Amino acid sequence: MQTITSSSEAIELEDKYGAHNYHPLPVVLAKGEGVFLWDVEGKKYYDFLSAYSAVNQGHCHPRIKNALIEQANTLTLTSRAFHNDVLGPFEKYVTEYFGYDKVLPMNTGAEGVETAIKIARKWGYERKGVAENQAKIIVAENNFHGRTTTIISFSNDQNARKNFGPYTEGFIRIPYNNIEALSEALAQPNVVGFLVEPIQGEAGVYVPDEGYLSKADQLCKEKQVLFIADEIQTGIARTGKLLAVDHENVKPDMLILGKAISGGFYPVSAVLADDHVMEVIKPGQHGSTFGGNPLGAKVAMAALDVVKDEKLAENAQKLGEIFRNRIQKVVDKYAIAKLVRGKGLLNAVVINDTEESSTAWDICIALASNGLLAKPTHGNIIRFAPPLVMTEEQIHECCDIIEKVISEFDKK
Repeated sequence: MQTITSSSEAIELEDKYGAHNYHPLPVVLAKGEGVFLWDVEGKKYYDFLSAYSAVNQGHCHPRIKNALIEQANTLTLTSRAFHNDVLGPFEKYVTEYFGYDKVLPMNTGAEGVETAIKIARKWGYERKGVAENQAKIIVAENNFHGRTTTIISFSNDQNARKNFGPYTEGFIRIPYNNIEALSEALAQPNVVGFLVEPIQGEAGVYVPDEGYLSKADQLCKEKQVLFIADEIQTGIARTGKLLAVDHENVKPDMLILGKAISGGFYPVSAVLADDHVMEVIKPGQHGSTFGGNPLGAKVAMAALDVVKDEKLAENAQKLGEIFRNRIQKVVDKYAIAKLVRGKGLLNAVVINDTEESSTAWDICIALASNGLLAKPTHGNIIRFAPPLVMTEEQIHECCDIIEKVISEFDKK
């Protein structure tokens, strides 16, 4: 393998040999530990993206790393053609951890969403009595559930949709955070599920009104419709509770997890549901060669142990309040920053500019120069989501960096 000696060399290789499906900041990372990252040249950064909340436990957490090494020395993959001695313990562990009867493990977040869609449709036909091929699933505008062909079919992000059709049918799109619109959609025939993010992360950390999730859950129950929570980004302690739905004491009919369920070491996703939902899936109807593999299962158990043992939800709650209080003062002081919003350590600052402007991108470049990595979304919104192992002293130091950079841009 070619040894990379400079950031420019790495970027040139990616540009020449890789598909151009991402637009990363011009930073080439070579090492991570806890809340910190280092680039090829050795510059140190605070990580304020956490691989889109996949490394809530911090980079290269030693307990998760040791679990990976131990299992990698023993058995990594059998496929589901055979049983293995880790899958059953993992399934027991994760269902008890989140309070469900059964789990269907997969690999990526998008696979988790696709799995939930398939289960919901089959449940609709076999349990609710919907006529075959007539099932409808309600989704929210500005959602982000992945980029598979089915998922982009119900997205309104034209960059993700254009020239990828024809699109999959069977979805009703309604405004997010609008109970009236949900009630009207639920009145339509053949509705089997409502798929929703408890907080819309990619849309700019859009937090719904208090009571929205509990009201939505109640409406779904009244209409015998599955409430499906996509907690791939918001789950695993990110918002100050184990799950974002826990803020409103909601238990979804189906729970979709990914990202931090394995602490950034290995692709693991999962759909959890009780027996009356999950038992519609029979042998041969869904699966993956790597889904439920021993390596991923062992890593996920270690990652979830860390979340509980290190009280990461409680830390996210406390530090999130500190962050928003500090940044609210920045918003009040500098006109370029319009507002701050979020829950726990999933937050965003809206820059007082249009989506077409480069200001948020330029601010992120300046933040990187000052030792903090964040990324804009929707043009004028900067998402701030550090690993949950951050300390109070570190969060204050990071707020100082953010204020310094925003103050400099405010003068321009």
